[in-house]
Amino acid sequence: MQYTIFDTPFIKTLMRWLSMFILKISGWRIEGRLPDIPKIVLIAAPHTSNWDFPITLFVAFAVKAKIYWMGKDALFRFPFGRLFKWLGGIPVDRSRSNNIVEQMIRTFSDNDRLIVTIPPSGTRKKVMKWKTGFYYIARGAGVPVVLAFLDYRRKAGGFGPVFVPTGDIESDMKEIRAFYSGIHGKNTVTEEPFFINPGCIEKSNEMIAP
Repeated sequence: MQYTIFDTPFIKTLMRWLSMFILKISGWRIEGRLPDIPKIVLIAAPHTSNWDFPITLFVAFAVKAKIYWMGKDALFRFPFGRLFKWLGGIPVDRSRSNNIVEQMIRTFSDNDRLIVTIPPSGTRKKVMKWKTGFYYIARGAGVPVVLAFLDYRRKAGGFGPVFVPTGDIESDMKEIRAFYSGIHGKNTVTEEPFFINPGCIEKSNEMIAP
């Protein structure tokens, strides 16, 4: 994987202390611990605001986690492409959704350690649709899913259970969604039933990002 801000000497240390300071003065606290597992699909829900991204980065720096995130390829064009990649971004072509899953499965296979953040609710609109791409990536790569969260009501962010997909997606998604039932995003949204679309991340007009 590409060299990122999490690999950059001095800056990563500076960002850790800065992140902890910002979280503290803004009233945020970190709950749970990121498990010491080499390869993880990290999800967080609900994804309702652009603020989710910087807060996620602050939490990652604070716990010394090196994370990557997936974003639409248009974000990585000039002049901000290099910056977003340095921040851990992985460009994906959402017009070829089946290849996204295959690409990420290969990426996990090619790396000894890798944490990829994929929000299961790939939208910031008033209606939130749960998507299943993260599930097929984890299942295909043989890696666990860590249920991370940002709860704006309690100003708490962190890490919940480690979930291993069983292949029974309906049962698994019910269990995953149950964990997030009491967690509140920055903006109020209405949840729709998740859409099972094997082998792909459903196409969206929104950024696939933390």
